[in-house]
Amino acid sequence: MDLSIVVPVYNESPNLQPLYNQVIAALAGVNIDFELLLVDDGSLDDSFAVALSLAQTDPRVKVIRLRRNFGQTAAMAAGFDVARGEVIVPMDSDLQNDPADIPRLLEKIREGYDVVSGWRKERQDKWWSRRLPSILANRLISRMTGVCLHDYGCTLKAYKRDVLSRVNLYGEMHRFVPALASQGGASVAEMTVNHRPRLAGQSKYGIDRTLRVILDLITVKFMLKYSTRPMQLFGKWGVWTIALGGLSGMATLYMKWFEGLSMNRNPLLILTAFLFFSGVQFLVLGLLAEIITRTYHETQDKPIYAIRETVNLG
Repeated sequence: MDLSIVVPVYNESPNLQPLYNQVIAALAGVNIDFELLLVDDGSLDDSFAVALSLAQTDPRVKVIRLRRNFGQTAAMAAGFDVARGEVIVPMDSDLQNDPADIPRLLEKIREGYDVVSGWRKERQDKWWSRRLPSILANRLISRMTGVCLHDYGCTLKAYKRDVLSRVNLYGEMHRFVPALASQGGASVAEMTVNHRPRLAGQSKYGIDRTLRVILDLITVKFMLKYSTRPMQLFGKWGVWTIALGGLSGMATLYMKWFEGLSMNRNPLLILTAFLFFSGVQFLVLGLLAEIITRTYHETQDKPIYAIRETVNLG
């Protein structure tokens, strides 16, 4: 299988037939073997019935029905697990992503990139509620992850299969896959894609998702930099906190010996004890994180490296 197109679906029944027609039209002139995976994420309308009718008329369409609404990331992960294509392309089911961009993504993959991320340069969304928060979020994500992209939120991307096999998705982390893949040495490119206004159905996105993205970004930052060496993060905080406690303690003793200030009336004494205990807690937290990290890697036989290729010149 050359290509798998993964489409999470939640209450998008009016858009599924047009989406199918556009995907078939976009790939009609491309000589590849592909499948279209429609992942019904617990839809409350007749999305599953429409998807099932498409699968019954075209064997290239596969339908995955989740037991309830797990969210876009979980639906996407379910599609990735079932996908058989060497290249996997996720896209939205609301017709705002243009299937005509899929051949262009594949051409970029053939240039040697492992991940190609879409950039909705001319985004057809409201400025204050969607575009401005997205611009700010993308700048923050690019700065914190070190992988500079204009549009992390664009679902339309292309991944080589082996890249996704090393990435586990949780929370809202589907948007961070390029950054997580880069941790394993994947090459990431970005290209502009068409973005269209929604014509049917209702948007599932709200401003509350921004907070969830920020919390996931903290997790991603930790995974990118300290997932194999957490003690270097918590231990550093512990050492600095204990050092500050030592300075506070010396200041307390100085005030007692040279200025005659009673220690039990000096707030620095409480600060010293607080800093020392906090520093010890940071060190203990670092040790526990090291144990958990080793358990995580060893129980899953998960290496801390990723091999691109092995060349035998003998």
